[in-house]
Amino acid sequence: MVRSSTHRESHLVERVGWLRAAVLGANDGILSTASVVVGVAAASSDSSAILVAGTAALVAGAMSMAAGEYVSVSSQSDTENADLARERAELRDMPDMELEELAQIYKARGVEYNLAREVAKQMMAHDALGAHARDELGITEVSTARPVQAAMTSAATFAAGAVLPLMAAVVSPPENVVIVVSAISLLSLALLGAIGARAGGAPMLRPVLRVTFWGAAAMALTGFVGAVFGAA
Repeated sequence: MVRSSTHRESHLVERVGWLRAAVLGANDGILSTASVVVGVAAASSDSSAILVAGTAALVAGAMSMAAGEYVSVSSQSDTENADLARERAELRDMPDMELEELAQIYKARGVEYNLAREVAKQMMAHDALGAHARDELGITEVSTARPVQAAMTSAATFAAGAVLPLMAAVVSPPENVVIVVSAISLLSLALLGAIGARAGGAPMLRPVLRVTFWGAAAMALTGFVGAVFGAA
């Protein structure tokens, strides 16, 4: 006897929203804080100054990430809401035109016209706005903007990433801060690249090389600037 059961498949694309914010936040937390610490350490061996600068970078960066994500994702949300409001009005005022529009969308995807029109009728009878949001506007549950979630994720992951170079600076001898912080930060960035690739179902090598290269470049540049100003 064949048993029928319903199940919900889990797709990697469903992770895109929070994964992007998490990887960006942690990567920026490690890189920006490490760069500040390396730059200050290259200019001065004062442990207090290094820790103050690193802590300030952590707090300011986390708040900046939260505010930036909230503002940018809120803009996306505002646009989505405006489109949905316009679509809602068109469904109220021009239902026949909206039905034909949906049928033409299905036809363009390869469905025979009469069947496409029948499908459009059934979809609109079930959830007209949802059908047009998904098939006309491309707004789905996976892609919809979530400003608060993005802001909190970015702030939390930035802080978590920033703790790593800051703790490395705490435990490192003053004369080796640049080397120790750089090494731990690059290893952390490489690990983060691998985790992000794994979570997204992508090959690991390219993300790891990419994030490590740019991390090394950023720390080298800030270290150079710190050394120049320290000498001056």
